Amino acid sequence: MLKRLYVSDGSRMAPAVIRNYAERDFPGLVEVQAESFPPPYPSELWWNEEQLRAHVTRFPEGALCAEVDGRIVGSMTALRRTFREGDRHDWASVTDDGYIGTHEPDGETLYVADICVRPAYRSFGLGKWLMQSMYETVVQLGCRRLLGAGRMPGYRGVSGELTPERYVAEVAEGRRKDPVLTFLLRCGRSPAGVVRDYLDDEDSCGNAALMEWRNPFKP
Repeated sequence: MLKRLYVSDGSRMAPAVIRNYAERDFPGLVEVQAESFPPPYPSELWWNEEQLRAHVTRFPEGALCAEVDGRIVGSMTALRRTFREGDRHDWASVTDDGYIGTHEPDGETLYVADICVRPAYRSFGLGKWLMQSMYETVVQLGCRRLLGAGRMPGYRGVSGELTPERYVAEVAEGRRKDPVLTFLLRCGRSPAGVVRDYLDDEDSCGNAALMEWRNPFKP
């Protein structure tokens, strides 16, 4: 995939590229992870070069990055899966600890392992461009849907009064805002359930919201 476009943060325009990432991009991708997921998010969950090499080898179509002025400023990584009853659903199990050894070439679901944008570039709408590009990949590959488990970092502050399910519902209803879930809703994703003990993420209290996008060209 290769898209050349101009993006704006409301005050300036900048040339941007959405493309598949390659080995030369690994240092920049690791930097993006570090900036996007600061403590208390565990640094051992940032991508490492061995994981990134697995992405571009096993499923290059699902390895996207965003570049502005020649600098890597965001990325999105996915794999294909077909989920079956009884499958364990946590980040480590679904993504093979980020090495995507669980990738199924004919899987009906395009599963998002990660999406991130450097904080200084989030006002340019690059997260939406990455998401839209992955929707196009869903259609091109003939998958039924895009699915991912979104962090819910706003939940920690209300965990004593709301269940994770109620929190997601209130965000979807517009009664609350969440830094991640509100973004996913604006990208056209819909809630499809809550997974507990999904990831060691203090802000989300270990929970994640399953968020999907259905391929409109598939029954």
